Amino acid sequence: MSTHYVDFMGKHFTANMSSTNSGPINGTESSVPSRAVQVGRVREVMKVQPMDTAWDQLWKEKVTPWDLQGVTPVISQLLKDNKIREGKVLVPGCGGGHDVVAMGSAARRVIGLDISKTALEHAEALAQKSLNAEFVEFENADFFSYTPPFKFDFIFDYTFFCALDPSLRRKWAEKMAELLALDGELITLMFPLDDHPGGPPFSVSLEAYQQVLSPWGFQLVYCNANIPSVEGRAGRTRAVGESHF
Repeated sequence: MSTHYVDFMGKHFTANMSSTNSGPINGTESSVPSRAVQVGRVREVMKVQPMDTAWDQLWKEKVTPWDLQGVTPVISQLLKDNKIREGKVLVPGCGGGHDVVAMGSAARRVIGLDISKTALEHAEALAQKSLNAEFVEFENADFFSYTPPFKFDFIFDYTFFCALDPSLRRKWAEKMAELLALDGELITLMFPLDDHPGGPPFSVSLEAYQQVLSPWGFQLVYCNANIPSVEGRAGRTRAVGESHF
């Protein structure tokens, strides 16, 4: 399979679809259990704990197979090409905060949102070592109840949509429409592009995104297969862009 990048205009929506991560983004070998073992533990914890405690438990256990331990390659490329919008930016499910810190600048104020306090401890520590620290902040909150006093110009979603039970996808789209400015852009990297049973991560497709976003005024702008991807995810990542009118 090829890798695609799609963009939606009005409120823009961009999604990348990715394969399973075979290891840290920096290419170093991990001392933690294999990804298959970690995914099994993720599903085990999610079955017995509510969402607001399950994710923090996994971070405490250092069972984070979704964590790239670095900046998402697509974000690095978009920053290099100066194609990320300025203004207010949101990264829901930001985890360790690498993308948040990378995007922060005098022209771009970035908020990283995560339900896990432990994840945000890592993110805060990362930010403190960065020259971009003054342009970023982290909030410990549930995405669905998050109510900032402003709209965002740009939202980046990677391994957040796929972490949610499919029953929450319409609610996810409604919240995205609420948080994003009418001329804002939503970029989401769609992962994993397959039809495996169960989750998280739950399987996704372009159609799954369009089905829930279109009723809220999002329009597909582009879908590009030629995007930089994480080792092990090449061929299973698609970037999709949507706008919201």
